[in-house]
Amino acid sequence: MKYPTATTLTTRIGMFAVRQPTTVTIRYKTPRRLFLAIKNPSSSFKTHRNFLTTSSVFKMAIGESVVGKPNAWKQPGPAAYDFRSDVMTAPTESMLNAIINTTLLDDVFSEDTTTNDLESHIAQLSGHEAALLVMSGTMGNQVALRSHLTQPPHSVLCDIRGHIVNYEAGGVSALSNAMTIPIHPSNDHHITLEDVQKYAIVSDDVHACPTRVISLENTLDGTIMPLSEIKRIADFARQHSIKLHLDGARIWEAVAAGAGSLSDFTTLFDSASLCFSKGLGAPIGSIIVGSQSFINHARRIRKMIGGGTRQAGVISAAARVAVDETFGHGPNGEGGKLRASHARAREIAALWTSKGGKLAKPVETNMVWLDISHEGLSQDQFAEIAASEGVNARGGRLVVHYQVSDDAVDRLGRVMDKVRARSGSGTQTANGH
Repeated sequence: MKYPTATTLTTRIGMFAVRQPTTVTIRYKTPRRLFLAIKNPSSSFKTHRNFLTTSSVFKMAIGESVVGKPNAWKQPGPAAYDFRSDVMTAPTESMLNAIINTTLLDDVFSEDTTTNDLESHIAQLSGHEAALLVMSGTMGNQVALRSHLTQPPHSVLCDIRGHIVNYEAGGVSALSNAMTIPIHPSNDHHITLEDVQKYAIVSDDVHACPTRVISLENTLDGTIMPLSEIKRIADFARQHSIKLHLDGARIWEAVAAGAGSLSDFTTLFDSASLCFSKGLGAPIGSIIVGSQSFINHARRIRKMIGGGTRQAGVISAAARVAVDETFGHGPNGEGGKLRASHARAREIAALWTSKGGKLAKPVETNMVWLDISHEGLSQDQFAEIAASEGVNARGGRLVVHYQVSDDAVDRLGRVMDKVRARSGSGTQTANGH
């Protein structure tokens, strides 16, 4: 491959701005190393024998601005004011550093050590034999379900509010040829064994579509499905040779709330999908865990639907930082940041109720559900009021993540005052709280 022998850039290296006008001549000797002959070097450049590695160039870019544009790596950015979802979290500089220093080997051939190490780490944390990196929570759920569902006719039992039935583009039917049986929890909080027994199809009646998988989501709408109930359902599932899958995109939140360790939850399931890009803040990625034979089959399904990735280290390196720094280093989230998000969610809920507002759901983790219908407002109307104070919100569901700022909470207080005043139910206080 041929590379340019000389390229002169003024005031920037590639796409990255420098602090002072500097003329740089770049001579490419290899694709991984840039040799720089610097004319009138500024303090922005620290060189040894007149060369910088590509890693050094990227590191100098951290904290700088792309020419004419703000640098997205400057934290926390728009995420600090965004309550729509914890998927709005922005990746951090430490994640960028991990990406810069990652391995760049082929994950389709299982050769990338960074990805292999991540999979081994999550398998160990979750108490399972093996794990498999996937691109998203949807892919994780669908690969897992397709790996379990090998012979139609078959059906999947799930919560009527669940992600797999509402937000995965009909993947269960399209990819697994399976029928979904949505259950409305009788207690309006979580599915119980009694709910499962009522709707599971375990008979030999040829008119029916037998239940082959029970898929539970935890957390769901920010609420925690207790371990005791999962154990009851797991016992039932095993008695009837039904596979149990966990949509654990936010299981980290349940662990951080003290409801049990990660392995306490995940070992009750035949498979689980865990997300790195929601509350943990990685830019991309999820992972599924299970037995070695299950993961071997899932790897084939992942490839079938286009999920095989070549230099996956750029994804898994950032994901590992997200797990270690945001969730924490231990199975109970020790040293992580999620518990602070839960405390902030409770603070926001208390702020709302102190103004006379009502909550639609209890605050158990990082979600606050304001009952805006009680205020006579639609979701769009609430979002419009929030936008007037510089806050991004989607109706009364407020998702609190670790990058939400103090100023955002102050602004949210003013939003609440406007909502209450508009409904004629309250008066605005002097300080907006």
